[in-house]
Amino acid sequence: SACSLSKTRSQTVPGEGNPTSRIMFIGEAPGYNEDQRGTPFVGRAGNILEQLLQSIGLNRGEVFITNMVKCRPPKNRDPQVEELNSCSNFLDDQIIAINPSIIVTLGRFSFAKFFPDLSLNRSRGHPHLWNGINIFPMYHPAAALYNPALRPRLELDFSKIPQLLDNFLKADLMTSETAPDVTERQLGLFD
Repeated sequence: SACSLSKTRSQTVPGEGNPTSRIMFIGEAPGYNEDQRGTPFVGRAGNILEQLLQSIGLNRGEVFITNMVKCRPPKNRDPQVEELNSCSNFLDDQIIAINPSIIVTLGRFSFAKFFPDLSLNRSRGHPHLWNGINIFPMYHPAAALYNPALRPRLELDFSKIPQLLDNFLKADLMTSETAPDVTERQLGLFD
C-alpha cells in the first residue's frame, strides 16, 4: 500500500520462479492478466517470454521473474516515478535474496533502474556490470507484439544467455574473493 497503485489493483504481483536461480528477469509492471492471476508475464507478452525461454532450453520454473512495480498501473500505462520509487525497496530485497549472476532487464524501465544514463537501443544484447551483478538488457517481449520486426532481435539476445551464464559461473568460481569487471571480449561473445 506504499503508493496509489494499491487502490486500483486486484492483487499484488510480487514475482515467481526459482528463488535460487542464477537468472532473474525484471519487466516493467503487471498487466491485466497478471493483475487477475497474481503472476508475472502470463498474458501475450508472457507467451513470448515462455517461447524465448524454451528456445534456450529453460522454463519459467528455472528462473525468477518479477517487475519493477508490483501492482498494475491503470489502463496499462507506464509506471510513474513515484510508483517506481515506492516499489524500489521490494525489488532491491528480491535482488539481494535471489542473488542472481545475471539480471535480464526487459524494457527501458528495468534497464534504467541500473543504468539511467544509457540508451536501451544501444545497450541491448550486451552485458553490463553493476554492483557485482551482470545486467543483460533487452527489449520487452511486448515490444514484439507491437513491432514484429523486433522479434529476431529478442531471439538473438536470448540466444546469448546460456553462454553468458556459463561464462559468469566460471568467472565466479575463478574469482571467489574479488570479481574483476568482465568485458564482452573476455566472455568470448563478440570476438
